[in-house]
Amino acid sequence: MIRTVLLLLWLIAAPCLAQTFELREENGFTLRKEHDSLYWLNDWRLPYPVYQFQTGDVDSDGSIDAMVGVIKGTRYYPEKGRRLFIFKQVNGKARAMWMGSKLGGALQDFRFANGRIRSLETATDSVYVVAEYKWGGFGMDFDHYLIKGTDKETATKYFSQ
Repeated sequence: MIRTVLLLLWLIAAPCLAQTFELREENGFTLRKEHDSLYWLNDWRLPYPVYQFQTGDVDSDGSIDAMVGVIKGTRYYPEKGRRLFIFKQVNGKARAMWMGSKLGGALQDFRFANGRIRSLETATDSVYVVAEYKWGGFGMDFDHYLIKGTDKETATKYFSQ
């Protein structure tokens, strides 16, 4: 009797539970949203809101890596902000390559373009820069600016190119 009741409860609840998960799959990586501040990248628990997810060969080793933008504070920058995490895939599991606290300015968005990470950043509240970073062995190294000291609209155009 108890098993029957539990089975009925599970059958009723299972479709509702399945709808709370959001899945995104790219190149062998699966980002699963459990709720607004808990995500999973394959087996890696990300207890932060995620604003961006992309894949590409960040370190030019021939294998695809995952770039996940999270919102969190850090030891040296305790105010919550947009951060970039980069993961490798090892035997189907996500393993951290870089858990960045900061690129240059305050990160607004990023995308993978031409083998580099392109960032849209603010230097102050109304001054924007678009920069590109490349893998430097232990994290991201600044490569060059596409534009700096500009307004949001102009920066967004350069960022999107």
